[in-house]
Amino acid sequence: MYGVAALAVLISMALSMIRAFVGPTVFDRILAVNVSGTLTVVLISVYGFLDGRPDFLDIGLLYALINFIGTIAVTKYVKFQDLGHPMEGPDEGDV
Repeated sequence: MYGVAALAVLISMALSMIRAFVGPTVFDRILAVNVSGTLTVVLISVYGFLDGRPDFLDIGLLYALINFIGTIAVTKYVKFQDLGHPMEGPDEGDV
């Protein structure tokens, strides 16, 4: 049963990677890579179940956090073309 779930996750990952290569906009591609990362977390968890090693859930959770932070960073870079500077607004001394 878990083997079928793993196969379904792999097929979904292949479809999301096709969307990442074909996607008409950069945001579609970012979303497709994020979906692929989420499906990777699911695949790690299913493999941990298949192998009888529940510590793979910790690895999956860590990978999910890295995937989330990476997606936010790439989206910010695409939108603002910079990662290091805060958004511009009124200076604190102008108030």
